[in-house]
Amino acid sequence: MRSPGAKTEIHELTALDLTRLYGTGALSPVEVVHDVLARIERFAPDVNAFVLVDADGALAAARAAEARWQRDAALGPVDGVPATVKDNLWAKGWPTRKGSAVSGPEPAPEDAPAVARLREQGAVVLGKTTMPEQGWIGVCHSPLTGIARNPWNLERTPGGSTGGGAVAALLNLGALHLGTDGAGSLRIPAAFTGVFGFKPSFGRVPVYPASAMTVLAHVGPISRAVADAALTLSLISAPDLRDLAAWNSPAGDFLKNLDDGVSGLRIAWSPRLGYVETLDTEVEVTTAASALVFEELGAKVELADPGFPEPIDLIQTMWSAVAATLVDAVPPEERGKLDPGLVRVAERGRHYSLADYLSAYQARADLAIAMERFLARYDLLVTPQMPITAFAVGRMTPPDGRFGDDWIAWSPYTYPFNLTQQPAASVPCGFSADGLPIGLQIVGRRGHDALVLTAARAFERARPFTALSVPRSRHSKDE
Repeated sequence: MRSPGAKTEIHELTALDLTRLYGTGALSPVEVVHDVLARIERFAPDVNAFVLVDADGALAAARAAEARWQRDAALGPVDGVPATVKDNLWAKGWPTRKGSAVSGPEPAPEDAPAVARLREQGAVVLGKTTMPEQGWIGVCHSPLTGIARNPWNLERTPGGSTGGGAVAALLNLGALHLGTDGAGSLRIPAAFTGVFGFKPSFGRVPVYPASAMTVLAHVGPISRAVADAALTLSLISAPDLRDLAAWNSPAGDFLKNLDDGVSGLRIAWSPRLGYVETLDTEVEVTTAASALVFEELGAKVELADPGFPEPIDLIQTMWSAVAATLVDAVPPEERGKLDPGLVRVAERGRHYSLADYLSAYQARADLAIAMERFLARYDLLVTPQMPITAFAVGRMTPPDGRFGDDWIAWSPYTYPFNLTQQPAASVPCGFSADGLPIGLQIVGRRGHDALVLTAARAFERARPFTALSVPRSRHSKDE
């Protein structure tokens, strides 16, 4: 049990902190899970981060983990650590609703690969986090669960589609969080909520069942700390025979060289990628100053654009075609229950032919080659993560109309690197005048996930991330 003299609150601890304390007997997995469950229940009405919480199952898993630690027989480095799963990933025995009111309650027959790897190491899976319907948009409201809210300002969106996971990470409602990213769905909410989000190289983390987004879809971690994400990636990157497109190489230890730093690296700083027209001044100033942190740490930072044209047509073609497939699979009499925005995107998608899709697919490959050539000259590319800060909840686009009515237009820094399948991380780097987080993106060559994580960790050490334990509107003098 916990030492009476301990000053650190449970919700301030990282996953690595937890297992260190489990090992000394200073803290119990049962104590931790009780604390987390109480916080989930306390904040649920405010932030709406969970679609399902299995308190009984979590406590049973925590008791089993506690017994293993007491026998000095822990299953792995996350035994007894609370975790969450985005609700488009299978978790055995739980439904996979994907934010959709037309989804059924049928339980998943088995765990998705990433979920299975965490359970095998003893992680305590608390429940499933909220998302927009089918993950179609970069915010987090759905016909099934309603609106998820940003703890920094409950009238702002946390971003999406891994919105519930980002909120859970920020408030430490669990230390390990699994999400997905098909056009920015890990990095958008990471930037909007001020946590760390990591999209691995395509194929690094096995996926099953296969995503409708095929070559755009990535599974990765979102967390308060870079080290927790590196730990998670080390576990979930293990091969899985159910994904024929995944790498069959053993998972690496992404903690091993995490603190090596960036001295001697060549880093390209591209504030507008050569085509971004709308960039908030606060974001531009904050991210530019943050890019220079790498120079302070011994890297050489140069202003340079990758040189590719804006690829928005490619992502719209591929996303819209998939949306049409998803909507057309719903019986006509049920489609009135779908998110109207998803239905509109599907309508556009029906106008694309197979030839259109294949043309976009091939152009995606050409874009990836262009980025490989660019990063033959640089070790990393750094950009702003989002051109704006979090906007009002319940909306698809910011209310000022600057980006029109297409959500992807306000996320120009994310989707290019789904098209190229490169590793990309969002690190919190500051705040706007109204107290909303700003994110910086770090992009590496395919397969160079460890280097991206090392750079993110170097930045975190130089500019520690700001944590939040209580949603802003609930702050009081005694908290």
